[in-house]
Amino acid sequence: MEQHEQRVDKPNPNAPAELSRFAFLIGRWRFEAKLKSANGEWQTFGSGTWVGHFILDGYAIADEYRMFGSSGELIVLGMNFRAYDPAKQVWSIKWLNARAGTWTDLTPEQFGGARFDGQSVNYAFKEPVAQLLTPELLEKYPTAQWPFMRATYTNISAMHFTWRGEKSEDAKLWTHFMVVECYRSTE
Repeated sequence: MEQHEQRVDKPNPNAPAELSRFAFLIGRWRFEAKLKSANGEWQTFGSGTWVGHFILDGYAIADEYRMFGSSGELIVLGMNFRAYDPAKQVWSIKWLNARAGTWTDLTPEQFGGARFDGQSVNYAFKEPVAQLLTPELLEKYPTAQWPFMRATYTNISAMHFTWRGEKSEDAKLWTHFMVVECYRSTE
């Protein structure tokens, strides 16, 4: 049995056309993240890299996310896996938290899966990452505690996109708490 290269530079021509909706993630990105503090002011929270590739012969997208705190400590390390199920016409997006060894379904059916609105996409899920922040970070950013989250990708272009995080106690009323500005890296 022959093994093939797992990462490719373009989608498989037989892959669902919907895969192109997340193709903006392909490549290397650098970012700065801002979090709303307890007093409501936006503060730089961290920076990092986001690197996306087509994988599995171009049928899926994997994007690795690394965020570092202002002191250089690793805060978040993980990888998203994105695939489209043409039979069900739904996205399957999973997050692997490498530090904790846990998986999270980012597009559960109960929250409506991934939704596309022109140049923006969003999805809601039960929040796993906030539970992993250190007590020091939670003390500094008490707004980082919540049970549900909604992620929105917007302002998408070849050189930039914005990731916006919203939190909720009940998955009905959402509050904007984090923004990540991503810029294509030349490295």
